[in-house]
Amino acid sequence: MVRQHYRSCTLCEAMCGLRLEIEDDVVVAVRGDKEDKFSRGHLCAKGPELKNLYEDPDRLKFPLKRTENGWEKVDWVTALTDIATKLVEIQNKYGNDSIAVYSGNPSVHNYGSMLFGQRFIGRLRTKNNYSATSVDQLPHQLLSYWMFGHQLLVPIPDIDRTNFFLILGGNPFASNGSLMTVPDVKKRLKEIQERGGKYVVIDPRKTETAVHADEHHFILPGTDAFFLLSIIDVLFKKNLTKKNSLIKEEDLLKLKSIAAQYPANETEKLTGISVETVERIAFEFSKANGAVCYGRVGVSTQAFGALCQWLINSINCITGNMDSVGGAMFTLPAVDMIDPKGVMKSSPGSFHTYGSRVRDLPEFNEELPVAALAEEILTPGQGQVKALVTSAGNPLLSTPNGSQLEKAVSSLEFMVSVDFYLNETTKHAHYILPPSSALEHDHYDLVFNVFAVRNTVRYNQPAFEPEEGMLHDWEIFSDLTKRIELLKSEKPLPKELIKTKITPSAIIDHALKSGPYGEKSGSSVGMSLELLKNSPHGVDLGALKPCFPDRLWTEDKMIRLVPKEVVSDLDRLAKYGQKLLTDKKENGSFLLIGRRHLRNNNSWMHNLPKLMTGKDRCTLMIHPEDASALGIKEEEEVLVESRVGKIGLPAEITEEMMRGVVSIPHGFGHAKEGVSLQVASKFAGSSINDLTDDQVLDELSGNAAFSGIPVSLSKRSA
Repeated sequence: MVRQHYRSCTLCEAMCGLRLEIEDDVVVAVRGDKEDKFSRGHLCAKGPELKNLYEDPDRLKFPLKRTENGWEKVDWVTALTDIATKLVEIQNKYGNDSIAVYSGNPSVHNYGSMLFGQRFIGRLRTKNNYSATSVDQLPHQLLSYWMFGHQLLVPIPDIDRTNFFLILGGNPFASNGSLMTVPDVKKRLKEIQERGGKYVVIDPRKTETAVHADEHHFILPGTDAFFLLSIIDVLFKKNLTKKNSLIKEEDLLKLKSIAAQYPANETEKLTGISVETVERIAFEFSKANGAVCYGRVGVSTQAFGALCQWLINSINCITGNMDSVGGAMFTLPAVDMIDPKGVMKSSPGSFHTYGSRVRDLPEFNEELPVAALAEEILTPGQGQVKALVTSAGNPLLSTPNGSQLEKAVSSLEFMVSVDFYLNETTKHAHYILPPSSALEHDHYDLVFNVFAVRNTVRYNQPAFEPEEGMLHDWEIFSDLTKRIELLKSEKPLPKELIKTKITPSAIIDHALKSGPYGEKSGSSVGMSLELLKNSPHGVDLGALKPCFPDRLWTEDKMIRLVPKEVVSDLDRLAKYGQKLLTDKKENGSFLLIGRRHLRNNNSWMHNLPKLMTGKDRCTLMIHPEDASALGIKEEEEVLVESRVGKIGLPAEITEEMMRGVVSIPHGFGHAKEGVSLQVASKFAGSSINDLTDDQVLDELSGNAAFSGIPVSLSKRSA
């Protein structure tokens, strides 16, 4: 008998609804859930791979301990007791900050891991807390904190009602949206065009999204801030701005004065985008009935990522498109982490209340930039990191200067990884603690409902019971936290697993009932976990609605259009512009950017067979004229060298690339000994993060600057 199981996909941000057909405890088909009003039956190549992730023979299920004779399977109590004891011993000897924690991107797709992982980190009381945030979206959250008062008040493009969509450094055809949870994005972008609107892409590469856009314009990597400033200058000079009662007049005058220093006839020398194009985009944007400017990874992960996000928000603010239908809007999720009275309220944020030990890189929301992790391990002295705990992350492949980080982690006194793969990072651990997979635990999307283009909610029950003896992430963290507390209180440890009566689902049920759609708020929806269990296709909560000034977290309920912090960074931008104008390009020098593919998100997806079909994706994309000048032919191996490293990979010659710019995808580099990834090893590729530089950051935010890394190219000698 075939049973139907409905759930949302957790392999990217889109939250697509899935229908699994299960027969004799085997998934026989995975289809899009046509009854899910949010994803509308959409299914990409990743969704069906939840089956192969669950069945992957390389997936670990029980604790492993690294010994002189190799990896040995141990029981949970032995592993957890030994780990807790070692962590407490290290902190007693060296101090709390001697332990570092790194949380990878998949953590935010797992609410149990988020809730109990944060409790574990809090119990360690270490300042050395790191995550994928500082190699991705940190500028978004930081500017939301500075401009709107809360890090989770992130503006979301109202894609279903906009008529002019300006996209910088984003490729939603490949990402399915990013900090814009938007399933079925291809159709939604097409619908903009069908209703007479348009979307325009600004990117150093003609991406999959740009191919279908109304316009695409190449831009020199790292110069987006100059383009955005020239747009703002045109808006002011042509009287194309709109009054906003939430913006102080003095802030408007400040912004006008700043932008006036970057007229389009000057910035075109830096960006490569003409005066005519800048003026036309500014005019069409301002005149559209609903327009939104949106920037993603390409603008966040560059040397001026925070300035870019400030300017993007500013364009939406001064054209009447912030918190406005068809513009940039804000969600009201069923579990509202912004409500100051909510049971799940999140910290509004913090910035540089302390800094990293070696470089004083700024803390944000009690996390340090991960670009500092390697040096914090390698640099002797008080506060040196001696132990590391990683959760659902592979930082050796996903953070800058991976080779240096590998050197660092191999020198640690102790390392633990909560992960179900023996990968490039976890192979250095003394213990690997594997949690259950997505189909074996329940799921509520705490994070991506906050970034959704429509208010929506869904709860997933597990499709399968975990194998006897397996643990969920939250059970691992809960037990470890309790053991550490007992040891610090000098109490004996139990010889069995420590269970907790508080479960993730109980926490969420309370938050749902207390939230904006729950009984306590007087909503007719009557939101609760029971309601969601009886709504397998999710519950549609309606289109985004204007919410300012009520949801603003600033003291005066006004938008801080020109935060003092960004003003302090403008001199650095001006100096960079002058340097671009005066520096001569060296022969063979290029700027490196990354790229993403629809079939990949994180490095562990390279171990799922169907996601790796097709032609080799780990290539160096290069423009034909650049390839010709260097004598490089299609598929010929090219050596790429930066300040920190050198890698070789095949050339992919394409007019998609801007001249002088090359592109390498992220997440590859699986040809390391001691890794147990059968499929990924066949598609090993090279890691872009053996080239990216831990010393090159957005100095304002501390975010890694992956985009625009200077590299030199040469043919590999025969």
